[in-house]
Amino acid sequence: MESPIEYIIKSRRSIRRYRPESVPQDFILKIVEAARWAPSAHNSQPWRFIIINDSDVKRNLAESMALDWVKDLKKDGVPQEEANRLISESIKRFTEAPILVVAALTMKDMHKYPDRRRQRFEHLMATQSLAAAIQNILLAAHAEGLGACWFCAPLFCQNTVRRVLRLPRDVEPQALISIGYPAESPEPPPRRPLKEVAFKNYWGVSI
Repeated sequence: MESPIEYIIKSRRSIRRYRPESVPQDFILKIVEAARWAPSAHNSQPWRFIIINDSDVKRNLAESMALDWVKDLKKDGVPQEEANRLISESIKRFTEAPILVVAALTMKDMHKYPDRRRQRFEHLMATQSLAAAIQNILLAAHAEGLGACWFCAPLFCQNTVRRVLRLPRDVEPQALISIGYPAESPEPPPRRPLKEVAFKNYWGVSI
C-alpha cells in the first residue's frame, strides 16, 4: 500500500490547461511557503519568487518572451507558419493560467571564490537548490488539488524577463511555473525501470 507521500509523488502530472476560476491567495502562499523549506547549499536559500496574477502582467511577460523565442525559431529554420502556431500556443498557455510563478536565483549569499572553477560550481549548487524548491512547489500544488507545470523558458530570455518584471541585474530568472485548477488529466508518463537508473556500490551493478 502506498504512503500518502508516495501517492502525491507518483500521481503528480505536468498540467498545461487550467479551468478559468481563480486560485485563493492563501493556497498560493502555502505552496510558495513549501518552496522556502527546500534544502539549499550552505542554507543560502538562493531562491526568489515572483507571483503573478495580474492579467496585463501575464500577457506582457508572455508576449515579450515570445518575441525572443520567435528569433530562435527563425535561427533554427522553423517555417513561419509553424513558428506562428508555436508562439500563439505559448502566449495562450501562459496568459490563461490563473497564476504564474517566476523562479529566480541570487548568488548574494553563496560563497565567493577567486577562481572560475569553484565559482562555477557555486552557481550550479544555487541552481540545484532552486530546483529543489521548484519541486516542492509542484508537489505542494498537487497536494492542494491544483495542477502545475515547470517551464524553463525564462532561461532563454533572461534580460527580457528582468525588464518586464523589474528584476535587479543580479537576480537570474530560471524558470516559470504555471498553477491552476486542472482542465486535463494526462496519462502517467513512462518511467525507466529502477534497475536501469540505480546501481549498487558501483556503476552497472544491479540492485
